[in-house]
Amino acid sequence: MRDPGEDLPTLGPAAGDEVIVVPWSLLFRQRVATRLEGSERYRWWVLWTVLAGLFSVNFTFTVFAVALPRIARELGTTENTLTWVITGPMLAFGVAAPALGRAGDVWGHRRVYLLGMAGAVVGAALSAAAWSAGSLIAFRTVNALEGAATGAASMALIFRVFHPRDRVKAMGWWSLVGAGGPVIGVAVGGLVIQAVGWRWIFVAQVPITLAALLLAAAVLPETDRIREVKFDAAGAMLLAGAVTSFLFAINRGPEWGWSSVGVIAAFVAAPALAVAFVVVERRADDPLLPIEYLRRRNFAFPIGAQALANFAYMGGFILAPSLLTHFFGYDEARIGLIVLTRPLAFSIMAPIAGYVAVRVGERISAVVGSLAVVGSMVLFAGVSGNSTDALVIGALVLSGVGLGISSPSIAASVANSVDEASLGIASAAQQLMTQVGVVTGIQLMRTVQTTVSYRAAYLLGGVVAVGAVVCGAFVQNAARDERVVAIR
Repeated sequence: MRDPGEDLPTLGPAAGDEVIVVPWSLLFRQRVATRLEGSERYRWWVLWTVLAGLFSVNFTFTVFAVALPRIARELGTTENTLTWVITGPMLAFGVAAPALGRAGDVWGHRRVYLLGMAGAVVGAALSAAAWSAGSLIAFRTVNALEGAATGAASMALIFRVFHPRDRVKAMGWWSLVGAGGPVIGVAVGGLVIQAVGWRWIFVAQVPITLAALLLAAAVLPETDRIREVKFDAAGAMLLAGAVTSFLFAINRGPEWGWSSVGVIAAFVAAPALAVAFVVVERRADDPLLPIEYLRRRNFAFPIGAQALANFAYMGGFILAPSLLTHFFGYDEARIGLIVLTRPLAFSIMAPIAGYVAVRVGERISAVVGSLAVVGSMVLFAGVSGNSTDALVIGALVLSGVGLGISSPSIAASVANSVDEASLGIASAAQQLMTQVGVVTGIQLMRTVQTTVSYRAAYLLGGVVAVGAVVCGAFVQNAARDERVVAIR
């Protein structure tokens, strides 16, 4: 075994006349790493550490969903303007994920993760001190960029320490926090906002995130840096432009009109920039996203399933609070308690599903989970003035169970389909398409609900989720024998 002290500067007479001072932080981290890395459970230490950080960053993403009217009145703005507090961070998260994921591949995932966490501490403090709608939107959007860095790096760090056949287990826990954190923010946020005000959510986030940052600095391993590879800035800008144009058009369409010049221009720009991205990537020596990955069955279909399932999952969830108010007249606190059933269902199912998938295979998990999401949309569509809230609770639980079943298998399938040097961009590609599905689902289902009805909106979600079932059917099961080489 390597001597833990061999990387430290020499102290004492052997060092000559020069006195070398070793920072206490380096000594502390080396002692922690020496004890943990020799343990068979070190991979689980890495998992719990990155999940603590991920939750501290992402639980505030959707915290305003249940209290937009109240916060809009406090800041002297309209609800339509303040919706950018939710959609702006989601857009930034999705757009930045590929570049930050690739940055981790090139410069080291631990470094990117820690930088993201440090930025999140600052962002939370600024959000708590926001003085207007514009400042709050800006601070939350910047904070989402830090979340994108943390999310992509956390998945890559997990994939590097877990054996490929066990990654689906780890992804069960990651899915619990990655998708469950924002939903818990919605559920608990209503109670906190009603009791002491929305600013205290971000005040509390500061010490939580700082503690997670210190833990990560002590525990997380260094990852190899690909020094001979250049960062593909052109590809990153083109992909960001394509995604931003598409999501901007989806977001502004309901407000400006689908035939407005700005929306049409954005819809035209999105595919044009996407084509340019493909052309640049094919010619690049070190592409941001190797185009050949898109032809890999276990890369393209799982990502498609994730995007389509999240269209219905988050689109339907964001409508649930207003549905409960419309049909049952519930207040924010009661709504928060009811919608809490979905993250609870997800939290219980995702870790279990990770272990079950090892036995039944990723394809069955992806299909069954997506079918459950379809079923939840049908239940939501059946809610009326004559219904009880039990129907809404059943729909929430079923959607949580469904995505909890499918997400771990989808994430593991994508990771196992790429090379070790591309784990960061593979993780980021999942996050990108998830956010595309989330933002598109929220905007289109909200538009249909406003212009037609809740039933029509949820039926749209169900139809889109059927596409997730189809994509899931094309996922190939991972090989689970000892010939698979562990990535360390």
